[in-house]
Amino acid sequence: MIVRKKILPKTISDGLSMGFILIIVPLIYWFELWVVLPELYEVGSLWYIVHFIFGNFLMINIVGNFTYTVLSDTSIRHLILSIKNAKIKNGWRFCSSCEAVAPPRSWHCQICNTCILKRDHHCIFTGCCIGYNNHRYFLMFILHLFIATTYSFCYNNYYIWNIINFEFPLSIVKIIFPLAIFVFGFDDSWEQFYLMLYIVSVVGMCFTGALCIYHFHLMITGSVAYERNHGNQKYNLGWRHNIEDALGKRWFITWLFPYINSELLNDGLLWETNSSWMNNLKNR
Repeated sequence: MIVRKKILPKTISDGLSMGFILIIVPLIYWFELWVVLPELYEVGSLWYIVHFIFGNFLMINIVGNFTYTVLSDTSIRHLILSIKNAKIKNGWRFCSSCEAVAPPRSWHCQICNTCILKRDHHCIFTGCCIGYNNHRYFLMFILHLFIATTYSFCYNNYYIWNIINFEFPLSIVKIIFPLAIFVFGFDDSWEQFYLMLYIVSVVGMCFTGALCIYHFHLMITGSVAYERNHGNQKYNLGWRHNIEDALGKRWFITWLFPYINSELLNDGLLWETNSSWMNNLKNR
């Protein structure tokens, strides 16, 4: 993995979003395993141990995939020396901002100030672009976030609704505006703090669920956001090949840990299209 030299967020929105992730993920982790879990299962019991291990498994994957997403350099910077003298050919173009020839499926990001290999989008929660080299880690990051928030939601319902004394309409206001109620001191109790974390996890579950549906559909159809928006399906080579393009040759175990090596199919410069792929199959 080639590490990005500048990993700090470059905009205020990136900084605030990354800061939110870096604060809320450890808070939710603490809340679930050290507050909710001991209330549901006796400490040291079989189910307590099972849930504690699974919770840590999810946390390792969330933190690990987030870290690799942020650290992976998926730009053309490390390739400029090898491609700057290349001639513009089919699918290649000259980027005036980078002053280099950019390969197919790469687009310039004004925030990152470079062209990104197989650029999908700029993610404000990681402060970087999602491209060829970190696509796998981003997909696994949102997948494990969705699993973790859904898992939390199921058990939080038992805990939260047992500690809240429902009083209409005050309880409705506390549920709709949990952060404002807590921050401005209208109710700074632990119960309100726990309710705030519960609401955040519910919103996170819905948000990451929508992200998973959108981005995994892109992966299976062999597209990135730009190509989908422009109706470009020429890189769709079948679901398995598309998944290997994003997750690597060992795609079926990449969900286990971010530290598992899964070699990508190429260097992100040369791409087969479905027309050339079919012609190669016919000529075999």
